[in-house]
Amino acid sequence: MANIVAIVGRPNVGKSTLFNKLVEQRQAIMDNQPGVTRDRHYGYADWTEKYFTVIDTGGYVVGSDDVFEESIREQVQIAIDEASVILFMVDTMAGLTDMDKDFADVLRRSKKPVIVVANKSETVLRQNSVGEFYALGLGDPFPISSLTGTGTGDLLDEVVKHFPSAGVEDPNAGIPRIAILGRPNVGKSSFLNVLIGEERSIVTDIAGTTRDAIDTRYKAFGKDFILTDTAGIRRKAKVKDNIEFYSVMRSLKALEESDVVIVMLDATRGLEAQDMNIIGQAVRAKKGVLLMVNKWDAVEKDTKTADTWKKEIVQRMAPIDYLPVIFASVVEKQRIFQVMEKAMEVYENKHKKISTSKLNEAMQQEIINYPPPATKGKLIKIKYMIQLPTPSPTFVFFCNLPQYIKEPYTRYLENKLREHFGFDGAPITIFFRQK
Repeated sequence: MANIVAIVGRPNVGKSTLFNKLVEQRQAIMDNQPGVTRDRHYGYADWTEKYFTVIDTGGYVVGSDDVFEESIREQVQIAIDEASVILFMVDTMAGLTDMDKDFADVLRRSKKPVIVVANKSETVLRQNSVGEFYALGLGDPFPISSLTGTGTGDLLDEVVKHFPSAGVEDPNAGIPRIAILGRPNVGKSSFLNVLIGEERSIVTDIAGTTRDAIDTRYKAFGKDFILTDTAGIRRKAKVKDNIEFYSVMRSLKALEESDVVIVMLDATRGLEAQDMNIIGQAVRAKKGVLLMVNKWDAVEKDTKTADTWKKEIVQRMAPIDYLPVIFASVVEKQRIFQVMEKAMEVYENKHKKISTSKLNEAMQQEIINYPPPATKGKLIKIKYMIQLPTPSPTFVFFCNLPQYIKEPYTRYLENKLREHFGFDGAPITIFFRQK
């Protein structure tokens, strides 16, 4: 059984701050506004050579005006069910509340080890006030400051006592990462939930429901991937508050850390400028890219509609013309798994290696058929080429006058590389070097 620690409690007690402290990264968004965290958020930590997964959760409330209240409670309950140890965080500044008492009853029913974490105990006065939390009937409260780290060592000493084994240092090391990106409310979280068969991310009709980038391990077709659901990316002018700003930053960070990006488009709105911006960022970052046109079921179409879409994408994204496009419907579960099959294919293409002999055999004939145009009366001769051991396909063409080769000829060579070796959805970089 994996070592899993769930951090739970009512809103704004410091759960995300402790999560970030334990995983030693600012993975979860923190803000004084209650309800910032909504979905389950996973990270990895270690203490005294024991390795464990940490789950950050949204604030558990009953009877509030928050439209996400029920969905957040469901996410918290899933985290409790998954956990081997539960950290029940309370707030020494606010003291013991009725909400804490009610939630303690929920945790007792779990039959899991529960440790009461009395957060915001930065002063001696607050540390002395933790005794009131004995009334929860869950054992000794641990006074800590998740902000400064005070007391977390003693807390972790207690936590690791409950682990059945040392655990795995990083269970996701070396696993390919696929990020799902797009504008707000295009269907990213619904897509993830359909794939994994559970409510991994909260889904509503409200744009901006997802705030953090949510990682999920996914296995299908004999492959193992990490899927990352992200917050919708809007234009800078429309980002109105700090929480949305950090959500967008997390989405862009997920893009940078991914191997393949599924850019989701809304078929009812067409290809918009922000879609093109997201695609452009993924291409510039040298990621494998797949375009998923969601809500295809809601479009009136004929036999030429899909082709019209593809032609528009190619025309508007020129010269980027190598991106696979799949028309799908999350609601109807139409071509959902085809999207994942294609994403896996793009990943393989991004890491494809061509032997030097096959590369030269194919490309030398293409160069003979259409040699580089002469410049200033000088003939350019390409001698041979190799592929470099880089994260995305990169080729070096050795020639006598590399400085005279123009962009159109570079595109010609790229097109011929794709024609011979595939690389569908994968970026290709070409360098010319003196021989």
